[in-house]
Amino acid sequence: MDNKLQNIPSDMIANNLHVNNPVHPGEVIKDEMEYLGFSQKRLSEATGISYTIINEIVHGKRQVTVEYAMLFEATMNLEAEMLLNMQMRYNKEIVLKNNSFIERLKKARNFAASVTL
Repeated sequence: MDNKLQNIPSDMIANNLHVNNPVHPGEVIKDEMEYLGFSQKRLSEATGISYTIINEIVHGKRQVTVEYAMLFEATMNLEAEMLLNMQMRYNKEIVLKNNSFIERLKKARNFAASVTL
């Protein structure tokens, strides 16, 4: 490790930082809808996604799937891959706030560290 980094706490190194409030892709979709003047009803009609599902997505209660991302890309020119990457990062940050999962993760890492090849 670089001598300059040895005295820096590990939680202050960029690769180890975690977002406190991850952004759900629904927020970006909601902003784009407002910019384009789309209502949820209009977007529902254009994409064939039910109004209820769109409402849940824009309020962060439902995940953006591959199919939904592709439909949003087609109707609003939001890149599907960007929306899916946002969803993945959001999911990851939410999981990393789950203490019981963190314990399982530590146990798995300890197991991996103890295995000799």
